[in-house]
Amino acid sequence: MTFNDVFKSSFLQNVTEVSVMDVILAMVFACVLGAFIFFIYKRTFQGVMYSAGFGITLIGLTMVTTLVILAVTSNVVLSLGMVGALSIVRFRAAIKEPFEIVFLFWALAAGIVIGAGMFPLAVIGSIIIGLILIVFARRKIGVHPYILVVNCADGDSEKAALAAIDKSVARSSVKAKTVTPAGIELSVEVTLKDGDTTFVTPLFELNGVTSASLVTYNGQFAD
Repeated sequence: MTFNDVFKSSFLQNVTEVSVMDVILAMVFACVLGAFIFFIYKRTFQGVMYSAGFGITLIGLTMVTTLVILAVTSNVVLSLGMVGALSIVRFRAAIKEPFEIVFLFWALAAGIVIGAGMFPLAVIGSIIIGLILIVFARRKIGVHPYILVVNCADGDSEKAALAAIDKSVARSSVKAKTVTPAGIELSVEVTLKDGDTTFVTPLFELNGVTSASLVTYNGQFAD
């Protein structure tokens, strides 16, 4: 059997055509389900900086995956070609939050299921995933931490600042200390008392403290 005989076989010539109505229905359904995933991502986001672009990407990823699966299921030869083409694709975009990986895989899985024509599975599965994520996102696991950056002129002002911080917050831990000819910079992880941030102003008024700034972060500061 020659190479041409392989491509003339009835197996490879058996192409399942996808109707225009099926394509439109699948793409519209993928867009709606992708919008639902976007909505859940927006409701459950707990990071520092919200990215609207990432949410829109979830919609596009669901639709593109559906389109690819529709093409793969209609032609065996095309499916083999896509496997080879997609194997050389490399994505360089960094994931800012580990939680975003869940939504990426969710969008991919939804697109695959819709492309395969399993609409009930896509709907029921997405509703269950969305409800579980919302329930766990609303539960406060621990206390939201903050980073307090304090610039001191010398060691005495550093001791006074740390003492004032310990009295004003529920918990504090020095994460970084930088000493330069201009002074000392402290990065302190603090847990606030009932969300009270008014202690920053008296801290700045201490003798030798040149600046004090309080910022929120995602709790992934290196120890």
